[in-house]
Amino acid sequence: MSKGVVLSEVREKITALDQKLLGLLGERRQLSLSVAQSKIDTVKNVRDTEREEALLIDLIQRGHKLGLDAHYVSQLFHVIIEDSVLNQQAWLQERANHQHESPIARVAFLGSKGSYSYLACHRYFSRRVEDIVEVGCDSFSDIVNQVESGQAEFGLLPIENTSSGSINEVYDVLQHTSLSIVGELTQPVEHCLVTAIDTDISQIDTIYCHVQPYQQCSQYLSKYKGIKFEFVESTAAAMEIVQQRQSEKVAAIASQEGGSLYNLNAIERKIANQLENHSRFIVVARKAVEVAVQIPAKTTFIMSTHQASGALVDALLVLKSNGISMTKLESRPIQGNPWEEMFYIDVDCNLHHDNMQKALAELNEITKDIKILGCYPSESIQATPVAEVLLNSNTPV
Repeated sequence: MSKGVVLSEVREKITALDQKLLGLLGERRQLSLSVAQSKIDTVKNVRDTEREEALLIDLIQRGHKLGLDAHYVSQLFHVIIEDSVLNQQAWLQERANHQHESPIARVAFLGSKGSYSYLACHRYFSRRVEDIVEVGCDSFSDIVNQVESGQAEFGLLPIENTSSGSINEVYDVLQHTSLSIVGELTQPVEHCLVTAIDTDISQIDTIYCHVQPYQQCSQYLSKYKGIKFEFVESTAAAMEIVQQRQSEKVAAIASQEGGSLYNLNAIERKIANQLENHSRFIVVARKAVEVAVQIPAKTTFIMSTHQASGALVDALLVLKSNGISMTKLESRPIQGNPWEEMFYIDVDCNLHHDNMQKALAELNEITKDIKILGCYPSESIQATPVAEVLLNSNTPV
């Protein structure tokens, strides 16, 4: 038997195994939804980290006997557990808010096909609706206007990035809208240099990009002094220009996944300042949502304090005294009020929790103004903790 025939047979076996894996993953996902249904009456939390850890330890030990690395097994099953948790949360949220009426959602986001917002939009709503009507927008204020006017049910807004930090324009838009935050999503971002024609970086004289990716890739881009940078309103717009020009001298900063939608090839990968690069998005709607009690929740609010020494510290101590964990604090100037600031705060707590209600009552006594922007399910799924000694061990514990 020739080597070519052997190779084809091996590939056929791999393909058959991959198809079996897909079938098993689909079956597991359905079983995880059954678990969510069983938690309705018992009001148990979606996550059981003690069970997850015991499961992972058992799987790592079984994997070791099969020649599988502990890190490989733990990373693989973290993705599976994350999918299970997010699907259970989405199902419980749908039930809590009676969102069964329409399987279609109109969603406003920045840019168009292939933009990072486009990819995040499809990732978030794929768990919640059968079909998405895409409403591409040119600005953050346009996204908000689309939802406020009822032309879209939801809006997706990038709020911060691990590399370039907070997106101040979005915070400023939130200050003046009546919309509520109803969800969040953290999307991994891998910036690439994409071109329409296979070329080398030395041949490129112009790069099209949105300002945020440019900032996030500044260290890589600073090496190329002769390149001209053209800033456009979105990553999708940058890819459209490169696709239209069909030149070996132009490129765009985009994801490999987004570039493939425009038949663009990645000639340079992982060009961001930080390899672990993630963007956090929020989902806004006209109506607030109730967060199912089994789901970990976040509450976001803005407040302004009196112009007095220690006013902000006093406000933050209220959260601490009520056992509320703050995950984000951002200050922005109040438009029209020179030298005054508005503080945006994220906390890990359900708005309707007794501690949260008590803290808000106390804050109302010592601050000038408080506005609740939303209470929504937390989708920051942390990896299940597994003892480091087990991960680094070559033998079963």
